Amino acid sequence: MDFWTNALRGRGIPSLAPMPADDEAPVGELLALCPAHGATPMLDLPDLARDCGVGALSLKDERGRMGLGSFKALGAAYAIAREAALARGGDGDWADVLSDRAFVTASAGNHGLSVAAGARLFGARAIVYLSASVPHGFEDRLRAKGAEVRRTGETYEDSMAAAERAADAEGATLLSDSSWPGYTEMPHAVMEGYLQMAAEMAAQMRQAPTHILLQAGVGGMAAAVAAHARKVWGDAPTIVVVEPQAAPALIDSARAGGIVTTEGPVSSMGRLDCKTPSMIALAGLARDADTFVTIDEADAADAVRRLARMGIGTTPSGAAGLAALIHGLPDMPSDARVLAILSEGPEVG
Repeated sequence: MDFWTNALRGRGIPSLAPMPADDEAPVGELLALCPAHGATPMLDLPDLARDCGVGALSLKDERGRMGLGSFKALGAAYAIAREAALARGGDGDWADVLSDRAFVTASAGNHGLSVAAGARLFGARAIVYLSASVPHGFEDRLRAKGAEVRRTGETYEDSMAAAERAADAEGATLLSDSSWPGYTEMPHAVMEGYLQMAAEMAAQMRQAPTHILLQAGVGGMAAAVAAHARKVWGDAPTIVVVEPQAAPALIDSARAGGIVTTEGPVSSMGRLDCKTPSMIALAGLARDADTFVTIDEADAADAVRRLARMGIGTTPSGAAGLAALIHGLPDMPSDARVLAILSEGPEVG
């Protein structure tokens, strides 16, 4: 486990902009119009808390989010819904308001499902690029949601480059959950959608957490939750960002004070296996996170097995935040109240 105390906490990286949003109100207003929307549960895990030597452990369970199986349902679908609201202008039928639009993205699975679901809801096309490492079960689920699926390359970065080329060539809207210089508007909206989950967490906690564990790939979910946590709870909670050792994009970038592209093998934590961080996410986490850590493949697999014995099915990506706690985060007090996220359900196929 690589462990780094964030030397940028509170000031961030001034050269990076924009910062993540922290106001959940616009998200809640738009999601209230969706019949599939509803708060996901918070699980109390006293036995696992005791095993980990902490006072309490709360787990936000995103496996049932809007029928799509992960928190990602809140991101791209919200960004597309926002585009639909602008196009509709208060009148007309929601079902075909974006019939002249196509959204293209790269995905390790869950983000693509959100793009596909959002596009279908408003009559748009969805084109999703997958790398060779994405399970075929995700491909089947994407097609079932009406997406056109294109396989290309060995890594997420390969599929992202192909999606960018397709957006330019085909006049489609690139809808990435990552951001980089010159591309911020759509990923900022995707991250804004995740604030709904953060707001639910704040409402469901009986007491403020002392520690928040946030697994991260490009970092969008982690940065959105961290920004909202600082708004609601201030400086008190210790926010820990957890990444695979094979993809330490955020820890390396925060240490360097700017965006760094890392190298490493393909990780079993497929939704977290991103070698370059989102610029917006890095900006927010450099300011808001207290600690960055990495976990290895065995740590993540063990966390999945531990949860399975409790009847909680997930993946190495979904269990990554808990894996850091289970496998020995330093300086955890015995009375810590830990908040973690079960970010997705088990893979299908």
